[in-house]
Amino acid sequence: MTDLKPYILLLRPHQYVKNIFVFAPFLFTFEYSTEAFYHSVTAFILFCMVVSGIYVFNDFMDIEEDKQHPVKKNRPLASGAINKRIAGILILVPAGCSLLISFTINSSLFAVLLTYVILNIAYSIKLKHIVLVDIFIISAGFVLRVFAGAAAIDVIPSAWIIIMTFLLALFLAIAKRRDDILLASQGLETRKNIDGYNLELVNASMVVMAAVIIVSYILYTVSPEVTARMHSRHLYLTAVFVILGIMRYMQLTFVEEKSGSPTRVVLTDRFIQLTLSAWLMSFLAVAFL
Repeated sequence: MTDLKPYILLLRPHQYVKNIFVFAPFLFTFEYSTEAFYHSVTAFILFCMVVSGIYVFNDFMDIEEDKQHPVKKNRPLASGAINKRIAGILILVPAGCSLLISFTINSSLFAVLLTYVILNIAYSIKLKHIVLVDIFIISAGFVLRVFAGAAAIDVIPSAWIIIMTFLLALFLAIAKRRDDILLASQGLETRKNIDGYNLELVNASMVVMAAVIIVSYILYTVSPEVTARMHSRHLYLTAVFVILGIMRYMQLTFVEEKSGSPTRVVLTDRFIQLTLSAWLMSFLAVAFL
């Protein structure tokens, strides 16, 4: 009987949590309907398929680097649990099916998914080796998730949601680079461009990003267009959970040094989970009450 665990690990379903950003346009429209939710779910599934294919491609390109990493060396391709021929199939099938399905149901969504594929192929081949450009490409990927969700429900994402998504993704990407720097200081060179970063740069960048994210969110909550659309001036109260979440992540990064995998933090850290839940419930409470 075939062991499916290596294949599941290679496709990275736990990373699908990042695709929750697809639902952001639906959440921030303040006009909820079953049809819009259905279209958002469809976009989420299609994005998950594309993401799996891209992760396999990235692992395919990173086999030698991953073999030097204390954790990534156990990945299916780096460890030899799955051969390159099978990996090629797992690159093409999910991503190809997603693009084909999206093309038949929503041309705008197809364009966003295709852009994501092209951008990430370029990232895996070349761009991830360029200092600063690498983290900006990662952040752009999250913005494309927002555009995918917007295309699915036929709305134009606001400048606020685009800016905050990009800043938050940049904050998380910088935190991840900090983990790479710490590994490099232990003699484990995990990335070719890691010499272009140091602790002073990433620490200062994280502090700046944290401040800008918090200020941007507060400005969003008190902006005239948002208060008019929600018929409420109380959305600013939800900022307390944004601040709490950012500070908790910085604590995990600077004190506990656990910023290597933002996805794992979200899936395992109870404090972060409770903070996110409290933010969502308070946001919906303001929206509906």
